Amino acid sequence: MLLFLNVIYVLIAIAMIALILMQRGAGAQAGAGFGGGASATVFGARGASSFLSKSTKWLGIAFFAIAMFMAWHATDRAAGTVATSQDLGVMSQIPVTPAPAGNNIVVPAVPGQPAPPQAPAKDSGVPAAPTAPQSPESAPPDNAGK
Repeated sequence: MLLFLNVIYVLIAIAMIALILMQRGAGAQAGAGFGGGASATVFGARGASSFLSKSTKWLGIAFFAIAMFMAWHATDRAAGTVATSQDLGVMSQIPVTPAPAGNNIVVPAVPGQPAPPQAPAKDSGVPAAPTAPQSPESAPPDNAGK
């Protein structure tokens, strides 16, 4: 059904474009003085403006009605399905290994920034790295005297 609505939707859009391009603009009245009144004989006394504007109006109504229905259908369909598994593509072929429990992962500090306080590490047989004291050379210069 959605394929049929999409085809009708595109055909209505093309028809609207054609009808809008065929309509006269606001400055088209000046061309009638030079012999441009031939359309009055084909479409009646008022010319093509009445027919084209009514056709454009009804095609616009149909266009927006179909757009609203397709949007409602898509949201209704999405709300009714529960995503139980994600399609990961190529990444779904990689086996998932859980992280071992009990390991403390230490993230190194940014140079020049004070190290964040860390929880005491469990005795794992690996000695902890000593913290480096801040030297006066790495401190920012004092510009107070200038």
